[in-house]
Amino acid sequence: MTRWQRSLEIAKASWAVLKSDRQLIWLPVLSFLATLVVAGVIAGLVFLTRTHDASGHTQIGAAGYVVAIVGYFAVAFVGVYFLGALVAAADEVLRGGHPAVGAALQAANQRIHRLLPWAIVTATVTLILNALERRGGWVGRIVGSLLGLAWSVLTFLTVPIIMLENVGPGDALKRSRDLFKKTWGENLMLNFGLGALGFLAMLPAFAIVAIGAATRVTAIIVVTVAIAVAWFAVAQAVIAALSGIFRAALYRYAADGVVPVPFQGTPLPQAFAPRPAQEGGGGGRGFGGFGGFGGPGGFSGGGMR
Repeated sequence: MTRWQRSLEIAKASWAVLKSDRQLIWLPVLSFLATLVVAGVIAGLVFLTRTHDASGHTQIGAAGYVVAIVGYFAVAFVGVYFLGALVAAADEVLRGGHPAVGAALQAANQRIHRLLPWAIVTATVTLILNALERRGGWVGRIVGSLLGLAWSVLTFLTVPIIMLENVGPGDALKRSRDLFKKTWGENLMLNFGLGALGFLAMLPAFAIVAIGAATRVTAIIVVTVAIAVAWFAVAQAVIAALSGIFRAALYRYAADGVVPVPFQGTPLPQAFAPRPAQEGGGGGRGFGGFGGFGGPGGFSGGGMR
């Protein structure tokens, strides 16, 4: 079975879980709406703090930059918060429960003192890596991409661990690293598959916009753009939900060694078989062979990491 086929099987299992409890889809939707509200408020505040230079040109003042930075971290927190709620809800569904949206949010509220510092950490790292890629030339882009890949690997299970083990960001990061050192790295290749499915799901939205633009009729363009935006939002919500379900299932298998019932019969055990010991009694390999995926984006704010 190829990696793409394994990805499809995992996606089908995640889709079956989502269909069994459709309330899970509301958490990515709420994340998207909350992100829009926060971003809108921040944009408005930045607009209000504008200043004028000696020549009368409008510019962003120091207060505006402070507001923008605070807004950046606020958006990151929104993504991490709702990812935590989604993982908690998905884990309960995997164990046979049917959690309400309110219960999932309450679970995230109980871990907010741990989710907030993690959001600050991951947003700061992302900011540094983005700056490195933008300002470091082609070397910076390569180094930034590799560091981003390593960061995605190290942090992939951090939010599930925070939510389900109730530990702080530092311990969760170490635990995430240790879980991955015990298993083969094709898990992220499977998440690459989810990302590829997400990209394919977006293609109709671009096609709709292209068709509308080709008519050069304003009314048709407006309608097709609205349809495309709606399609994009729904597709992103579904992919974000599938990714959250996958993370919860992966955590349970990696941490407990038990395949959740909805994923039994899927390639999950084969894809995450324990690593054999190296000759000479050495431990497992590091993370060199791992793929990476930064999360579905869109509804995740901080990438959902």
